Amino acid sequence: MTNALLEIWDTPFGLPPFARIRDADFAPAMAAALAEGRAAVAVIAANPERPTFANTIAALELADDLLDRVAGVFYNLSGADANPARDALQREFAPMLSAYSSEITNNAALFARIDDLWRRREGLGLTDEEMRVLTLTHRSFVRSGAALEGAARERLTEVKSRLAVLGTAFTQNLLADERDWFMALSEDDLDGLPDFVVSAAREAGREKGQPGPVVTLSRSLIVPFLQFSSRRDLRERAYRAWTARGMNGGASDNRALTAEILALRAERATLLGYESFAAYKLETEMAGSPKAVRDLLMAVWEPARAQADADAGRLTAMLHDDGVNDALAPWDWRYYSEKRRLAEHDLDEAELKPYFQLDAMIAAAFDSAARLFGLEFRPLDVALYHPDARAWEVTRGGSHVAVFIGDYFARGSKRSGAWCSAMRSQRKLGGDVRPIVVNVCNFAKGDPCLLSYDDARTLFHEFGHALHHMLSNVTYGSISGTSVARDFVELPSQLYEHWLEVPAVLDRHARHAVTGAPIPSSLRDRLLAARTYDMGFQTVEYVASALVDLDFHDGPAPSDPIAAEAATLARIGMPAAITMRHATPHFAHVFSGDGYSAGYYSYMWSEVMDADAFAAFEEVGDPFDPATAARLERFILSAGGSAEADQLYTAFRGRMPGVEALLKGRGLDRVA
Repeated sequence: MTNALLEIWDTPFGLPPFARIRDADFAPAMAAALAEGRAAVAVIAANPERPTFANTIAALELADDLLDRVAGVFYNLSGADANPARDALQREFAPMLSAYSSEITNNAALFARIDDLWRRREGLGLTDEEMRVLTLTHRSFVRSGAALEGAARERLTEVKSRLAVLGTAFTQNLLADERDWFMALSEDDLDGLPDFVVSAAREAGREKGQPGPVVTLSRSLIVPFLQFSSRRDLRERAYRAWTARGMNGGASDNRALTAEILALRAERATLLGYESFAAYKLETEMAGSPKAVRDLLMAVWEPARAQADADAGRLTAMLHDDGVNDALAPWDWRYYSEKRRLAEHDLDEAELKPYFQLDAMIAAAFDSAARLFGLEFRPLDVALYHPDARAWEVTRGGSHVAVFIGDYFARGSKRSGAWCSAMRSQRKLGGDVRPIVVNVCNFAKGDPCLLSYDDARTLFHEFGHALHHMLSNVTYGSISGTSVARDFVELPSQLYEHWLEVPAVLDRHARHAVTGAPIPSSLRDRLLAARTYDMGFQTVEYVASALVDLDFHDGPAPSDPIAAEAATLARIGMPAAITMRHATPHFAHVFSGDGYSAGYYSYMWSEVMDADAFAAFEEVGDPFDPATAARLERFILSAGGSAEADQLYTAFRGRMPGVEALLKGRGLDRVA
């Protein structure tokens, strides 16, 4: 039987032939892809001709074409539609891919060619983009240990391999805890829950094979349950299960893994000559150093905590007014905050939510992209990897730009959270390769599917990442799309959230699910006026997570990460009724891989820029100003990693911003 992954894909837009791909195809396809990559690298390394950019760097860019294709399909499926076979393959592939990567960076002949080009770079007549790719390639090899020798090189290879295994295990343990837990609700347990929450709970029950409604650990279901359930005992039970992910004992417990991961990262940094893993990781980011990160986070922490402390006092009074003679607990905050929002801003989630249908919010994201960048979206009737997934062709002026896939509903086979990935990235080297971009979310399924305002913001956020991929316009795949500094990658996504707040966008797309009537202007205005409501809570739970992440990596690795987490929270004065957004055993951003390790701060670093970037549109009085949108596309969205992030931002805006725009955007500039 033929292996569909190894065939030429004669499909619309070169989409993977999902209907013909079997789980049994992945292992032989991965083996073939690794063999092809090794052969290509061997040819480059053994080339008797003097190194040139074309025969070394450009050739290396194309060496992993088959591997990128196979891995692009597999890792999208393993995150969005896992099963036991794919889980086993992921555990098998992790050390294989780490070993392959180490083989390349440890190839002395190959690095000698790259180093030779680096030393002669000024006389090679390279374009700016070629110089950038050479710089990044050389830097990547050095930071991966190419300059190490002997035992140090061998040990670094072992460390990276073990980290790959541990990251995969952490991810699968977390998914197991999220998939296996649910709380069945009787009809008497539904007190206080609006119809949309009950509907989502019944749908979750059907997905779990239960006869009635259930609460799962999907954020889009458990958060509204915590907001509205009048049953404090059930809120506590659900909250404790949500925050205990990864630390329930048994095979899926992540606590020992986190300690080993942190120790190995510290060792990796030491082998490469850095004083800490944070120093190693942040060297190539915009922040540059742990001190710069800490300064930003603490500048935001103090006013955020002050606001949260003041809010906690008001919520505690409401708790006591309800006859509960107890301290405000984390499972109380959302419940009383929702009541306070209704009282102070006349905003009722049950009244608001029917105006935020999933399909309407997708249309709003598409419409904003059309007005800003001239993009058009046409639904595609193609086979995808799951019935919930949908696809669109993206065009501009009649020319193909990309394929966009949206996979929006929560299910047991999908890891939690929301993310954007590319099954195929844009590049011009070797032909005009157009991207296949995927947005994955975890919204509670309903008929129709109604989103919270926070859900709608998540949809816009992930679509901002998708635009970064779709509008990419570079020659080399290694700098395409979101291949930028980690603390710059969130700028396009967080910036795009602002268009959800544009009144004209809401007036056009926020229509009632039953009547079709547009959102009343009074309700819209109250919604926008309350956008910084409860921002003390939101900022505290995020910044606390970022500071714990930084402390984990800025110095010797803690032998007991849970104790180290507690020490950090005590030192910064964490409010008792708020917990970290991501406690250590389920902090997937940090422990599922190296992506956001010592880098969870990057959302806030990017927010400093996104608040200032949207101000560029506000200053000209038009959120869809063509000239500003053209600059945004030219210097940010299409540029990928073709220059340093601060250079790209300065080219767009003319300067770098300060933290003041962030504090103002969060309503924290007025905190005494």
